[in-house]
Amino acid sequence: MRIRSLGVIDDAVVELSPGFTAVTGETGAGKTMVVTSLGLLLGGRADAALVRIGARSAVVEGRITVPESAAAAARAGEAGAELDDGALLISRTVSAEGRSRAHLGGRSVPVGLLAELADDLVAVHGQTDQQGLLKQSRQRQALDRYAGDAVAGPLAKYTEAYKRLRAVATELEEITTRARERAQEADLLRFGLDEIAAVEPCAGEDVELAEEAERLGHAEALASAASVAHAALAGNPEDLEGVDAGTLVAGAQRALEAVRAHDPALAALTDRIAEVGILLRDVAGDLAGYADDLDADPLRLAAVEERRAALTGLTRKYGPDIAAVLAWAEESAARLTDLEGDDERIGELTAERDGLRAELGGLAQTLSQARTEAAERFAAAVTGELASLAMPHARVSFDIRQTEDPDGVEVGGRTVAHGPSGVDEVELLLAPHPGAPPRPIAKGASGGELSRVMLAVEVVFAGTDPVPTYLFDEVDAGVGGKAAVEIGRRLAKLAKSAQVVVVTHLPQVAAFADRQLLVAKTHDGTVTRSGVKVLEGEDRIRELSRMLAGQEDSETARAHAEELLETARADG
Repeated sequence: MRIRSLGVIDDAVVELSPGFTAVTGETGAGKTMVVTSLGLLLGGRADAALVRIGARSAVVEGRITVPESAAAAARAGEAGAELDDGALLISRTVSAEGRSRAHLGGRSVPVGLLAELADDLVAVHGQTDQQGLLKQSRQRQALDRYAGDAVAGPLAKYTEAYKRLRAVATELEEITTRARERAQEADLLRFGLDEIAAVEPCAGEDVELAEEAERLGHAEALASAASVAHAALAGNPEDLEGVDAGTLVAGAQRALEAVRAHDPALAALTDRIAEVGILLRDVAGDLAGYADDLDADPLRLAAVEERRAALTGLTRKYGPDIAAVLAWAEESAARLTDLEGDDERIGELTAERDGLRAELGGLAQTLSQARTEAAERFAAAVTGELASLAMPHARVSFDIRQTEDPDGVEVGGRTVAHGPSGVDEVELLLAPHPGAPPRPIAKGASGGELSRVMLAVEVVFAGTDPVPTYLFDEVDAGVGGKAAVEIGRRLAKLAKSAQVVVVTHLPQVAAFADRQLLVAKTHDGTVTRSGVKVLEGEDRIRELSRMLAGQEDSETARAHAEELLETARADG
């Protein structure tokens, strides 16, 4: 990592060993900035107070080796980042105003993406940062990885069945919910279609009935008007003195016929009068027939109005006229056919759901048994490690339990809640001394005890945890002497399978490191590029002597420092 303008660090490069790196230095020299820097690279919260006074921004750049097959590499690739010779280049900039920018593999990315990668890249542990170990989900994951194939096999089958059950349940819920809505819609459609079928309307019937009702309602007036008009055109046989239009036209035609031969124009007019006469006779005949055919039956009028009322009841609900009502009925009949096809699918899904629940119950029981067996071995191994970490009487155990849930799956005759990882709630318990009841480690352990439990767990399961780097911030606080030596030895053991970075005040721990970095301020109170130094040979002995006795040149301290290094080399 390269760190610039962060806290007391002006400009410094931190080169970490692929094995065990110990970071040491005087109190306040800036060792915790190493932890802070790594936290920023992995999506930690940006704080303007971290920016060195007088600087415009703080910058942390890091190079993290990531196998191309790793989940972190795949996720970074999805974001457009590229690996540089098998490594991810990450940078984080925090401005003095508190704004933050992140770059991954040459691409600008959201800070949240760095946080997503964090769980797969680095596990950070410290006096107040034990979140990984305190989470029950992480404790269950640790137990499952420790159990190996005994859990991995049935868990893979369980996960597949669980996903299918979720999909089936979701589809069934959607169909069931939709079926209720569709059933309600179908009932409304059936009611409407039945109502229309009961009336049996015909196309155009409403228009014809309206016309008939109008005619029947004014039958007497129409008949009287037709009679008067007929008399005016054709006369009344009983009225010998009456003069009608037909008679007058006939008289005009006779007067012209006598002289038409003398003038072609007059002959043409005579022919036109003759045509008028013919037309008058036709109209008079039609009027006579109309008057004879006109039905003034009040019973027929009542029947027409009753039919019109029935049709109006349909047009109020289903369309502005009977044509629209008939169109609605046609469309609704087709829709009703569509609405009646879900029952068979619901039956199929219900049967599959019940079968999957039974399958999940069997797999969950197998998982619980495998976890219970592995928990005994895992707890015994962690308890053994704690004996060498100044906790000789501590006992670790696992509480594996299930929660009753009427909507869950049946396991061993009980219906219990289930999730993507089974039905088990796994919790790590600690009894720190004889007579103390086992309690969840979040409640039953002090800061120093929790750090050592965490270290013991990580060592026991170092070979199965996929996290490639562990950062311990003063995990050795509160211990010394032989326990400190054992912590160093255990960290060295963990470093055989992962990269380990430790910020420590204990020389017994630092002596076991493959590389020891000294963080030292200059006379003006800053840490410059030369302020983070890899200690070797005489320089390392002097730093260990200072850590032992506060005096670099103490012969006794030097002898002790050399003895610690020799012990560490012998163990290696």
